[in-house]
Amino acid sequence: MGEPASKILVPGPAITRSINLKFQGDWGQANFHRIMCWLTQEFCDRCGPRSRVGIFSMRGGGSEGLSLVNDGEMHIALGTPVGLMAASQTGDAIFGGQKFPQLRALAVLPQDDRMILGIDPKHGCRTFAEIREKKPPIKLVIGPDSPDSPTGWVSHRFLEAHGITADIIRSWGGEVVDTWCRPEQCLIPIKETSSDVTAAVHEAIMTPWWINLIDGPRKFIPIPAEPEALERLHKTTLLEPATLPPGYWDSLKEEIPALSFRDFLLFCREDLPDDVAYLLTWCLVETKSMIENQYHHINPNKTPLGYPFDPVKMAKTSIPLHPAAERYYREHGYLS
Repeated sequence: MGEPASKILVPGPAITRSINLKFQGDWGQANFHRIMCWLTQEFCDRCGPRSRVGIFSMRGGGSEGLSLVNDGEMHIALGTPVGLMAASQTGDAIFGGQKFPQLRALAVLPQDDRMILGIDPKHGCRTFAEIREKKPPIKLVIGPDSPDSPTGWVSHRFLEAHGITADIIRSWGGEVVDTWCRPEQCLIPIKETSSDVTAAVHEAIMTPWWINLIDGPRKFIPIPAEPEALERLHKTTLLEPATLPPGYWDSLKEEIPALSFRDFLLFCREDLPDDVAYLLTWCLVETKSMIENQYHHINPNKTPLGYPFDPVKMAKTSIPLHPAAERYYREHGYLS
């Protein structure tokens, strides 16, 4: 039935009883699932011989983990971006009054992401001001404006902060495609020169999909976010202003403002047993090299999971830490 918890290679905490947990991953092929696979192995290595963890896929836009953990269907989930997750405690922003005050954090995991608008150069627009002035009949791909899709919800707020909405685009003779949630569903089809989509708002900025759009045959133009719009977005979404440096893409010659869409929040419910929460947190920090090594072949500025993990930053969560996680960080000097 497996090795007992006492027979492990790395000294550290162990749970002698067998534990069964349910982890909420992503759709199956993205970062959440990979993170959960790493954590599952390290956790079960240190628990009783019949310990099992199930990693479940999601079907919607990415926010299911909140309600599933809140309702007790899942024990652990991930959410992104971290700034937006802070509103789960108050019901603000995307949550529309629904509060999740019983959720507790275990760690923040790094991902240096941004949200931008990219547009086909045939429209002759390089700024939001030019877009508003020229009113091009763009065909825009964007996530759904729904709390079920953090990416889609923020994308619509991003455009609104710049004075553009789906209805306004349609009034210009344009079209809005807002039925896809996942980044690759939105971005992969439009890299082809035969695609009639001429604009996209999305995150996952470090992926080959954006490289293909910006530096590939279609040569989309990344539109700089406006400072005033970023200030409004900080108030409405809790997400911070950010930038993309020159050279991020081969064709990007100067720094441009963008909206931060960074980091993953690993969370549970406040009633997760203390020894389980403590061991999970220990695994997150003490075995982090096992997941970091899977990304070392990727440029650290463009990796979908940042490295190295910094335990001090991991402890700076946007919702309260689980008491056992907080105890771990304090005991090891990562939280003052």
